[in-house]
Amino acid sequence: MKNITKSVIALFAVLALSCSVEDVEDRPVIQGVDTPELVAPENDKSYVLLEENADDVAERFVWTKATYAGDVEIGYKLLIDVKGGDFTKAIELGGTSGATQTEVTVKILNQAVIELGGTPDQLGSYDIKVVSSLAGIEKMMSETPLTILVNAYTGLIPYEFTDWYLIGAAVQGDWTNNADTKHQPLFRSGTNPNLYQFTGFFKAGAFKLISKPGQWAPMYGKGDNGAIVARPTEADPDPSSFEIATEGYYTFTMNTETLKYTLVAYNAAAAATFTTVGIIGDSTPLGWDASTALTQSTFNSHVWSSNVLPLNDGKAKFRANNAWDVSWGGNTAFSGFPNNGASGGDLPVAKSKYKIYFNDLDGSYLMIPNQE
Repeated sequence: MKNITKSVIALFAVLALSCSVEDVEDRPVIQGVDTPELVAPENDKSYVLLEENADDVAERFVWTKATYAGDVEIGYKLLIDVKGGDFTKAIELGGTSGATQTEVTVKILNQAVIELGGTPDQLGSYDIKVVSSLAGIEKMMSETPLTILVNAYTGLIPYEFTDWYLIGAAVQGDWTNNADTKHQPLFRSGTNPNLYQFTGFFKAGAFKLISKPGQWAPMYGKGDNGAIVARPTEADPDPSSFEIATEGYYTFTMNTETLKYTLVAYNAAAAATFTTVGIIGDSTPLGWDASTALTQSTFNSHVWSSNVLPLNDGKAKFRANNAWDVSWGGNTAFSGFPNNGASGGDLPVAKSKYKIYFNDLDGSYLMIPNQE
């Protein structure tokens, strides 16, 4: 009985294997026949884009239907590149499933032009093509591009805040001051733009605050009785430094309206350490499916950052170890720290290129837009 059972199992295994091989060998290859070609708008049409019309439709692009050797569902993507570009770094303007036209808003067209290096308030030439595909596999691109002329606006999103960075022997970057030095910024309150905070590791030594890496003013230093002293220009007197007597973890807070600061010890002994921390959400490159990893600081293992990351309109969160058992959110754009903008909600994000900083000790975040 056992031998019969073994024979039956072996027979099914052979049949399954042979079916799989034949399926692969006999799978029909669907060939592309006619590429999709743009028919509207007219060639060399000009557009003057205005920020106040960002949500309006700039244009409806129409193309001919791609044909394949078979009755199949065809997907399309509308792409833009600089005039004469090879479309290897083209930007997607929109996509459809079956439809041979799509509307593109002023905002989307403008942002694509800016990302392609367009100069605001100057007319530039750009090529448009359509790519058709079958389940993302068999692709055909327009043979002849449609050229449009676009006068774009800056595309910068409003960011009327001042960021402050730690500099000195006690902090990351030491006293080296140039634009390329990775100085640690303070995290700004999401509800009070004058309130700043940073919790993290400090060496024994001194530090000050600067707002523009590479420049020594504006600056804040230490005054008497918990006061901060401003140095508006480099012609003004250099203020005293804040001092760290013993290396360890501290929370530094300052208010640029009241001109007061606090510096208190922080107990990090029980703080969790993480292998990875990333940003996730429909605004991020990988959507809600996977985290985009941030880089861990070599000076402070609880601080994570991303140099320049393009994000879309949408939401985001931070999470540890590519899982959802530990995650952090926020309810204010750009920045927040506990009780001043950080929460368990999803962070609101506007499309731009960002420098991102995150602190896993307390969930503080800072996202600085309009990066090159």
